[in-house]
Amino acid sequence: MFTTVQPLILASGSPRRRELLAGLDIAFTVVAPVVDESPLENEDERDYVLRLARLKGEAVAVDHPSSWVVAADTVVSADGRLLTKPDTEAQALDMLLLLSGQQHQVRTGFALCCRDHQVSVVHSVLSRVRFKAFGRDWAEAYVGTGESMDKAGGYGIQGQGGVLVESVSGSYSNVVGLPLAEVVELLTHYQVVAPRIETQSDPGE
Repeated sequence: MFTTVQPLILASGSPRRRELLAGLDIAFTVVAPVVDESPLENEDERDYVLRLARLKGEAVAVDHPSSWVVAADTVVSADGRLLTKPDTEAQALDMLLLLSGQQHQVRTGFALCCRDHQVSVVHSVLSRVRFKAFGRDWAEAYVGTGESMDKAGGYGIQGQGGVLVESVSGSYSNVVGLPLAEVVELLTHYQVVAPRIETQSDPGE
């Protein structure tokens, strides 16, 4: 659907983000940044994802100054708590039980950086997700699948975790980890990618 016009790097080790971009025929390379993802004291979810997205993007852009770099960070928040990736299965279980039967927020910050063009922009997108009410047995069964451990909030909506979700308000791809409409709009604005226009051949030829 899209053609990549300028060199593009996805600064993320997330297979979900790779799949989302690749599904639009966007060509890119992957460089996973190494940054400290610990929240700052009293940092809310919006400030957290904006800071992390910029930090990840600039960490990769400094070594690839002529490339355009897309970076992102996603966090779940509920009852004033930031739910990042769980460190243990016990943490994942606690997160799921907290979210059971409740609505929570999923916010993704995304950055686009290019040092040669002196561009560094960052935005965020918010979606709301409501979980069905479930018991400890469901939560333990889901944690047992192994899906929880590399995902904010301890679940992946695009995988088996989808069975826990009752409704989504806002961008679905944002919940997966990359708000496609907003990211691609930014990429087209800076002419990093462009819609692919297929020419139709004359049936008479």
